[in-house]
Amino acid sequence: MGGVEALIPMVAIVFTFGIPGVIIFWWLYTKHRERMRLIEKGLTPEEVKAYFTETNNKPRNPYSSLKWGILLTFLGIGIFLANLFEGIYDLEEGVMMGIIVLSAGIGFLVYYGVVSSKLKNQISGNIQ
Repeated sequence: MGGVEALIPMVAIVFTFGIPGVIIFWWLYTKHRERMRLIEKGLTPEEVKAYFTETNNKPRNPYSSLKWGILLTFLGIGIFLANLFEGIYDLEEGVMMGIIVLSAGIGFLVYYGVVSSKLKNQISGNIQ
C-alpha cells in the first residue's frame, strides 16, 4: 500500500502541469498547422493576416450585459423560491431544480421580449 500512496503526489503534479501543457502545445500546433496550410495554398502574408483579423472581429452584442443581468436576476429569484418552497412544502430536489431551470427560461424569454421591442423601436425610428 505504501508504494501506491507515494504515487498520488507524483500523479497530481503530472496532471496539474502536464494537462495544461498538452492543451497549450496542441493549440499552438493546430494554429501553426492551419497557417502552414494557408501558405501552401499560395496565399500571401497580407491575405493570411487579413484572414485572421477578420475572424477575430466578431460583432459585439450591445445587449450582452442586459442578458446576463436578467438571467442572473431570474436565477436568483428561482433559487430563492426553490429554497422557500422546500422549507414550506418539503419538496424534493428535482422539483427545486425544475423551479430554478424554469426561472432561467423565464429570464431568457423576458430578455428576448425586451431586446425584440428595442430592435423594433430602432427599426421604426430609422424608417421615419
